Amino acid sequence: MNEFDTLNAADRDGIHDVVVVGGGPAGLSAALVLGRARQRTLVVDAGEPRNAPSSHMQGYLTRDGMSPADFLARGREEIARYGVPLVHDRVTDVSRDGNFTVTLETGAVVRARRLIVATGLKDELPDVEGVAERFGRDVLHCPFCHGWEVRDEPFGVLASSAMSAHQALMVSQWSKDVTLFLHRIAEAELSDQDLRRLAAAGIGVVPGEVAGLVVEDDRLTGVRMADGTVHARSVLFAGPRPVPQTGLLERLGAELAETPFGAYPVVDPTGLTTVPGVWAAGNAIGLAEQVVHAASGGYRAATAIVGDLLMTRLDAAVDA
Repeated sequence: MNEFDTLNAADRDGIHDVVVVGGGPAGLSAALVLGRARQRTLVVDAGEPRNAPSSHMQGYLTRDGMSPADFLARGREEIARYGVPLVHDRVTDVSRDGNFTVTLETGAVVRARRLIVATGLKDELPDVEGVAERFGRDVLHCPFCHGWEVRDEPFGVLASSAMSAHQALMVSQWSKDVTLFLHRIAEAELSDQDLRRLAAAGIGVVPGEVAGLVVEDDRLTGVRMADGTVHARSVLFAGPRPVPQTGLLERLGAELAETPFGAYPVVDPTGLTTVPGVWAAGNAIGLAEQVVHAASGGYRAATAIVGDLLMTRLDAAVDA
């Protein structure tokens, strides 16, 4: 199937039943369910998965340890079995006039009756020398994703807010040698309860700014402070600032709710936003959507859309 045929794999009116924006776990899961339900579906993927820096993903039953790239490749193969095309492009605009008009970066325009936004989020890493280069290797952010693989090693936690005390407490489940580097956070910003819990967990607290990481033979060996002091650590947990990719939802007028981690769309249990006909899934709806959650969210959105489209068609037939 060539690119022209792919973009026009729609009904006789040139309208897809569903366009899925985003080809990550949420988008591919939704596309798989929609394809099996015989819905004319198109996936548009910009090719920027959030977990690309990681060499493996964990905690997904039967896929534990699989590389994110292999996971996505398998997903693309599976949706292709059911006639669901995927185009590598970026959605730059979307509008609604009963149906949805979706404009792609290449200039192509496609139309759909329903829309799934699975655009995820981007991680903005702390501006500390070496963090970006080591991210996904020995600079990590999620102990549930990577804690087992680095268990019992000397951990550091780079504070980005007072909430980083909670991150330090959580990672102590995987190592009893944990140091919280306050970086640009004043110790006075930590609550008394946090300080008591840190002490109870045996977590060291180091004030002062972190200047960079020490790397030897392509391995993290220490955290270097602004005063030149080096603390030996082989793993550093850092909390990126999540930036939700909600531009398309905002263009459509979807309601967003502020959270401590950014503004995310208001959705019902199936992922339906406040805009009729628009669902969201995966990290597009929240920071904590791991791969397994994202895939589940895509599945829920797809089944809801199948029912919605069916009842819409039946009601139209009744009215006719």
